Amino acid sequence: MKISIIGCGYVGTVTGVCFASFGHDIVFYDIDEKKLDLLSRGESPIYEPSLEDLIRKNRQRLVTTSDLTAAVRDTDITFICVGTPSRDDGSIDLTYILSAGATIGKALRETPDFHPVIVKSTVFPGSTEGPIRSALEEASGKQAFVDFGIGSNPEFLREGNAVHDFCVPDRIVLGAKDARTMRALGDLYTSFTCPKIETSIRTAEMIKYASNAFLATKISFANEIGNLAKKLGIDAEEVFAGVGLDSRIGPAFFRTGIGFGGSCFPKDVRALIAGAGEHGEDLQILHAALRVNEDQPLKLVRLLQAHIPDLKGRRIGVLGLAFKPNTDDIRESRAIPVIRALLDAGAEVIAYDPLAMESFASLFPEIEYASSAEIVLAADAVLITTEWEEFERLNYSGTTVIDGRRIAAASKTADIYEGVCW
Repeated sequence: MKISIIGCGYVGTVTGVCFASFGHDIVFYDIDEKKLDLLSRGESPIYEPSLEDLIRKNRQRLVTTSDLTAAVRDTDITFICVGTPSRDDGSIDLTYILSAGATIGKALRETPDFHPVIVKSTVFPGSTEGPIRSALEEASGKQAFVDFGIGSNPEFLREGNAVHDFCVPDRIVLGAKDARTMRALGDLYTSFTCPKIETSIRTAEMIKYASNAFLATKISFANEIGNLAKKLGIDAEEVFAGVGLDSRIGPAFFRTGIGFGGSCFPKDVRALIAGAGEHGEDLQILHAALRVNEDQPLKLVRLLQAHIPDLKGRRIGVLGLAFKPNTDDIRESRAIPVIRALLDAGAEVIAYDPLAMESFASLFPEIEYASSAEIVLAADAVLITTEWEEFERLNYSGTTVIDGRRIAAASKTADIYEGVCW
């Protein structure tokens, strides 16, 4: 099948390249010509382990274009993969996706055959059949479900594991209203052996939100129990090893620490809360999950102040700036509130991350960035905010460590060691 991918960010690039690895021909479109240029040279516009190798292996199936009309006209199906950022009130901003919809709609004017347009971007339930459909219809002069299809195919990609998650998914969710669009989606995923859920568009949109909201809540629950366990002298890891054996609960996402960040969980929980509010529903559990998550990284600083009450002028190291290992993404990184609190307390901050320092410097140009983790260990104390594998190979002797990610090497070798929940 020939697929056009609109948006060459994280979701779009991974989706297109992985589809190519299954034998499909891909046409990438983006308004950012730098991304297109990188892809055309066999390079990835984003950091994701093994993705660039996959690009090089499938270069003959990957085409880039700045002509969206041709991209849509000359392909069998189109995926919208543009960003849906948060507004100040937590609701999603549909500006980019509606702009893409209007441009795709113009292309549909010149597309004689029925053409499915699939939203892969995360949008609040009702968005695809509401404003996105309207944008497509207005620009095309055609009718959805009759002249062209619309559908939802949410992604469940974890940064750092995205290639595996796409190629070996837990499930595939296909949301469509008309039979032709559902059939096209089914044909596209025919070689995948995982469970496939064929459902309505709104249900598909809600599955994505409900999944992320539940996982975020599970993390905050684990951290609340972990905070209590620490005060009681109990190792929360052992607690959840036992809890997770219950088949009704499961072990995943019970690792205690300083909470969740990234481009999905915080944004999606806020969007679900905001969207629910517009329908007269107050999602109290999710409000609580966010409150716990916002406070959890600050516990690192409070634990540090139990050892060094006055941080003014003290040199404090921070290991890890990306929101998780194996990515350079700093969106909603737990290091952000930690460093902000340290600076507010008058500390001098030196930080290290293998991939994310350049991006982080745009937020905090006033702090020092080290060329290696070892340099950071010379600080008066060290806070660990991302569980990079290389941090397990360090010798923390002579160091005071406040650990937010349970780095075993730190617990074994640091002169003074304290974990946020253990």
